[in-house]
Amino acid sequence: MATNILMPALSPTMTEGTLAKWLKAEGDTVKAGDVIAEIETDKATMEVEAVDEGVLGKILVPAGTEGVKVNAVIAVLVEPGEAAPTGAAPAAPKPAAAAPAAAAAPAPAPVAASTPASHAGERAIASPLARRMAAQAGLDLASIKGSGPQGRIVKADIEAAMNRPAPAAAPVAAAAPAAAAVAPGPRPAPAPAPVIGATTAVPNSSMRKVIARRLSESKATIPHFYVAMDIELDALMKLRAELNAQSPKDGPGAFKLSVNDLIIKACGVALRRHPGVNAAWTDEAILQFNEVDISVAVAIPDGLITPIVKGADRKGLATISNEMKDLASRAKGGKLKPEEFQGGGFSISNMGMYGVSHFAAIINPPQAGILAVGAGTQRAVVKNGALAIATVMTCNLSVDHRVIDGALAAEFMATLKGLIENPLSLML
Repeated sequence: MATNILMPALSPTMTEGTLAKWLKAEGDTVKAGDVIAEIETDKATMEVEAVDEGVLGKILVPAGTEGVKVNAVIAVLVEPGEAAPTGAAPAAPKPAAAAPAAAAAPAPAPVAASTPASHAGERAIASPLARRMAAQAGLDLASIKGSGPQGRIVKADIEAAMNRPAPAAAPVAAAAPAAAAVAPGPRPAPAPAPVIGATTAVPNSSMRKVIARRLSESKATIPHFYVAMDIELDALMKLRAELNAQSPKDGPGAFKLSVNDLIIKACGVALRRHPGVNAAWTDEAILQFNEVDISVAVAIPDGLITPIVKGADRKGLATISNEMKDLASRAKGGKLKPEEFQGGGFSISNMGMYGVSHFAAIINPPQAGILAVGAGTQRAVVKNGALAIATVMTCNLSVDHRVIDGALAAEFMATLKGLIENPLSLML
């Protein structure tokens, strides 16, 4: 019996993607768990695994096709000896047409929401690989909603469940659409101003569309306020130089600390001391994250992505440095796994390397805070009643006022300043 292979939803914000490459050809034997194709999403290039066994009877969407809707039929799997079908199954277009409406929710939480599967009480439909992963992780398949054909649970669903903060996901998902629904107000949006002059049209990538939508929703629905503070860097830069001088030249123990690595560590410690900043808003409660997972903005050709340093408060500086270099490298190559950029409780955006003195960043929902880091420059400061020269950077904290009040934001920034200006405390 022929089985449709559908375009999977590989990220919470994905409504369509580009079928970059087929790794199996028509007539090839396919086993469950085999990688059969590469899909370019709004965030990265990811591999697609087969969820059934059989023969790849017909490829319906050729490699390089852009704008393939989620749940559209991309190929057909047949039994050995079965004739390849001559066209796509008639039921395929319906899920594809429904995909954009389902993806209209502004936050990524709806896909990650933990709702019991419709087959609760029965044997869950899952691929062999997904069953093994669920057993190893101690997950109940009945509580996981499958994104594969006919609701089959696949590897991506298990990975999402393993990295999902269960208490936080559902309320955030419920709150976000409500906020988005009332944001536009009764008046229609003003018509865009006419474009005058010669132009060159640069098509919006999937990532650019997602960035535009999510940041517009963030500014429209989240009450931002900002707390800025000047922080001296001389002691931190001295410690950085001393630690880098002690690093082996090469090998597994080698490292090269950046200022940003130490800022990530300092933020991790400050967030552990002020859990109210490491939080998210819902209408029912403020949800404080149990782990200190920090999203770090990385510029890539089509926009930006925020790989996550997990457990930043508990990791050593060398570990953070090497992990961040690896994440940034794979982010620029589009090779991050979903769990490496989905989630996080707080963000850092550092534009100091571009010479930017200070800026205000937009909150990345459902998080409640993001730290904008400017360049360290030599400035005149007053110490003990006398003028002196110090290397100073300006950090600007953007927070969700529904979650964080002024006093808490100020206390967090004061702690961060103390950690950076006395960096030996980060070694404790």
